[in-house]
Amino acid sequence: MSEYDETGYDEADTAEDVTAEDDYSTGVPGVTVEETFDLDGDGYADSTITADGVTYIDSDGDGQADGVAYDYDGDGISDELLIDADGDGTFETAVADTDGDGIVDTYSSDTDGDGIVDQVSYDANGDGYIDQVSTDTNGDGYADVVATDYDGDGLVDEIEIDSDGDGIVDTAMIDSDGDGFLDTVYTEATPAGDSFQSQTGQVI
Repeated sequence: MSEYDETGYDEADTAEDVTAEDDYSTGVPGVTVEETFDLDGDGYADSTITADGVTYIDSDGDGQADGVAYDYDGDGISDELLIDADGDGTFETAVADTDGDGIVDTYSSDTDGDGIVDQVSYDANGDGYIDQVSTDTNGDGYADVVATDYDGDGLVDEIEIDSDGDGIVDTAMIDSDGDGFLDTVYTEATPAGDSFQSQTGQVI
């Protein structure tokens, strides 16, 4: 069971008092906000059922919710979205707009299905692309690997590892020249500036 588990919905039970789409007034006469979802990325809006600020999203048409969106402030834009990406009936990822700018910036995931979030991805600069991923690889509740793309080119520029869980980075691997290869390694046991690199450019 994931901490994001929600009771499944039954279309028959909710059909009488919900609509397929939500229209919210913007305060401007004749202008409304209509929120749509495309969880499977096929270019078509997913089927939705909405009631009381909660939208159930069925992206594959099987009658089961693949996502649940919550609009806590009633502005017509979801504040949190839970996603069942692998179709196992468990919502393992929570998507949120933490700064309220209308752009999703945080993805919290339970990648191993133990009910505890072990990976959080961030869009720190609001450009719509993930630029930092923090992972708890040993399940102790603390991030021990952080991968960062500083320049937004889609390639990791730095990986920081805290192998002993003391809150201090033990190893940092850096792509110092921006060629897509992590070419420099700093460790607690290695003087700053030393590198360990294979002929292909991969760190060893």
